[in-house]
Amino acid sequence: MRKVPGMTTEEQIVAANVDTVFLVSGLDGDFNPRRIERYLTAAWESGASPVIVLNKADLADDLEARVEETNAVGMGVPVIPVSALASREDGSTSASPASGEALPQAREALAPWLTLGRTVALLGSSGVGKSTLANALAGEVLQETGAVREGDSRGRHTTTRRQLLALSSGALLIDTPGMRELQLWGEEATLDQTFPEILAFAAECRFRDCTHESEPGCAIQNALETGRLEASRFAAWKKLQRELAHLERRRDVRALLEERAKWKQRSKVGRINMRLKQGPGR
Repeated sequence: MRKVPGMTTEEQIVAANVDTVFLVSGLDGDFNPRRIERYLTAAWESGASPVIVLNKADLADDLEARVEETNAVGMGVPVIPVSALASREDGSTSASPASGEALPQAREALAPWLTLGRTVALLGSSGVGKSTLANALAGEVLQETGAVREGDSRGRHTTTRRQLLALSSGALLIDTPGMRELQLWGEEATLDQTFPEILAFAAECRFRDCTHESEPGCAIQNALETGRLEASRFAAWKKLQRELAHLERRRDVRALLEERAKWKQRSKVGRINMRLKQGPGR
């Protein structure tokens, strides 16, 4: 799920009955570890198992560095670099510009999660190559694809609705439209799975209600000072925490207003029934 775009406080179902979520990120000019953290949080909230798929590996100047950077935010989540366009009619594969080594074909690299009876959803921003990847996994062109802008590697909405594809392996693949934005819909506790190292440091703080700002004995601040925790990770955690806390407040207000409206309607119906029992003229 995600929060619907805009100011409305409602959830939007992206995909349902999913076993695994392929979080697709392009290794071109639009690569963003902070966005991967956001998608990871949404995936953990769903209950499905996330797999980070680094597509367009043939465009990465330093593939090994990108994988290492992604592993640092994935914290144990499988990170699979592929090139959806690696397969060619002659059976050859494209090569990494950094090492010259052949890149793994998408079908082979992602086969462990595409087994009989499993359902996998593709999730990612516009232009990361989800539809191209879907075609590669299907072994035929089933989805329309489009090019990204050269200036910033941003994509256009080529896929406009969810598509359920049956693969030859017996797995089902859901191709979802690219997202311009992903506003989270969930609980703050989900961040513990996306940022497990921060949870571990927080458990060592002197005070249980530590805000991790200036309190004495704050293990997180100590970890930041000693370099055991990256400042960028802590800043990302704080940002998502504030976002989810704000969402929770808005949901509480909405629930209160809905409850008031419900009791107001019940009271109105009760008054009408009372008048009917009393008869005309009363």
